[in-house]
Amino acid sequence: MLKTREVAKRLFAKEFNASNLSYKESDDQYAPMYLLTPTGAKCNRIFVVGTLTEKYEVGSDSDMLRARVTDPTGAFVVYTSQYQPEAAQALTDIEAPSFVAVIGKPNLYKPQDGEAMISIRPEIILPVDGETRDMWVRDAILATTDRLKALKAGEDPDAKKAMEHYNTNVDEYKEMLQNAAKSLKQLEVSVVNAK
Repeated sequence: MLKTREVAKRLFAKEFNASNLSYKESDDQYAPMYLLTPTGAKCNRIFVVGTLTEKYEVGSDSDMLRARVTDPTGAFVVYTSQYQPEAAQALTDIEAPSFVAVIGKPNLYKPQDGEAMISIRPEIILPVDGETRDMWVRDAILATTDRLKALKAGEDPDAKKAMEHYNTNVDEYKEMLQNAAKSLKQLEVSVVNAK
């Protein structure tokens, strides 16, 4: 049986950073780990596009890089290491600030004492242009809107589980989407004014 890769979900940094529920659907050691977000996105992989604002080496052996990628709602933390050589090389080669696309796995770390920390372990990092970034923002708005509708309907099992765990404030995420949409208008206005 041929295994297919899970679809990479589009979600904004604000929602990603609010996520703290990870689980496996079976006891099989090879079963995928999922992150369930406040709007009910069940993520094994995510796809984000934003501005690479900073990157730096972590630790003394310098085989690990930490980066921040921002979207209209906040920032994603991205870690590369020797286990993601292509992504690490791409991150090394791309200058900040630049628009980038990142496909990777959500990584939720829960220390015994303290708050959960969430980051992305990238599989792919690519430089992109502003048009691609805007297209991703639009796609992420639509995907999040669909999840909010499912949350309100209460019929989707992932949406139900998200509502039970997070007690999601739908209005908060609607406002997030409105702000993300405004960022597109501001970009379009600044481009028109620059011409």
